[in-house]
Amino acid sequence: MQLKPISEIRAFLERIATPMEIEIVDVEFDKRSDTLTVFIETEQGVDLDTCEKFHNAIFEPIDEFDPSNGAAYTLNVSSPGLDRPFKTDRDFERNLQKEVEIKLFAPLKGNKYIEGFLTGYDGNTVTVKTPKEELKINLNKIAKINKAIKFD
Repeated sequence: MQLKPISEIRAFLERIATPMEIEIVDVEFDKRSDTLTVFIETEQGVDLDTCEKFHNAIFEPIDEFDPSNGAAYTLNVSSPGLDRPFKTDRDFERNLQKEVEIKLFAPLKGNKYIEGFLTGYDGNTVTVKTPKEELKINLNKIAKINKAIKFD
């Protein structure tokens, strides 16, 4: 299947999402199942109703846009999940002053796993305040960074 560029699909969807106060977090296409999945976020979070509302809003327009150039595909709208990795500047900015989990490619001061509060982000590095110290870490050293998940 010859899919239009993901950046073009994303730009098309953002024109629908923005007035609805929905943020497109990611757009992925699974070639094995011919499934186009749109991951969304809102300031209030995402629930099943939000996914359904956005799916209904994009269902006809995206068919007219024809992201698959006439080939059949399945459209999914989903929450990115609680433990999704930060990918965009907006992800980092939204999570400033919040607790995060960081998995590193190689140990830093003996640890490959760091938990703390995200206190800074400049596009190349993050600053994390742990109970012991404040660390500045280059993004290229980070395997995954996401919001810390705490269960009470």
